[in-house]
Amino acid sequence: MDIRTLCLGVLTMGDATGYEIKKIFEDRLDLIFHASYGSIYPALNRLTDEGLVSCEEFVQEKRPDKKIYSITAKGRYSFLEEIMKKPAPDRFRSEYLATIMFSHLLPAGTIAELIDQRIVERTEKIKDMTAQCPGSPENAEQFMCGYGQAVYQAEIDYLNEYRHLLEADALMGRRAAE
Repeated sequence: MDIRTLCLGVLTMGDATGYEIKKIFEDRLDLIFHASYGSIYPALNRLTDEGLVSCEEFVQEKRPDKKIYSITAKGRYSFLEEIMKKPAPDRFRSEYLATIMFSHLLPAGTIAELIDQRIVERTEKIKDMTAQCPGSPENAEQFMCGYGQAVYQAEIDYLNEYRHLLEADALMGRRAAE
């Protein structure tokens, strides 16, 4: 699913500014998609040009004008058409795992530090999700929060259980270099 479709989806939840849409990506969609202002605003502009979104501008004193985006009937129909299609296979990108792939070249202490930091980050993500989604009235939102928490917890458990494999490789690699 592309950024345009996801922006339409966010707008099915209610009218929003570009800033609010970015916040939803950060707070609620982080597990599945990363979007920057540099991708959100051009997508909103294209959606507006295509009549899938309307935009109302409000003048603000001593601040930039505020644009509030709303999905149109045509946009809602387009979004529903898109989500009725079979989803493409997931694509996964992780700089962390790319680094881990070459961990045999790193000192054991660096590897331990990388793993420890990742566990702390994932623990914080779980706490954030728990705070953001307590007792959500929508089943889909409860599902997404629970799914995200389960994925992050599984990562923590895996790192704790198998970190010794990476740390052992680093120790063996260091001995081989000596």
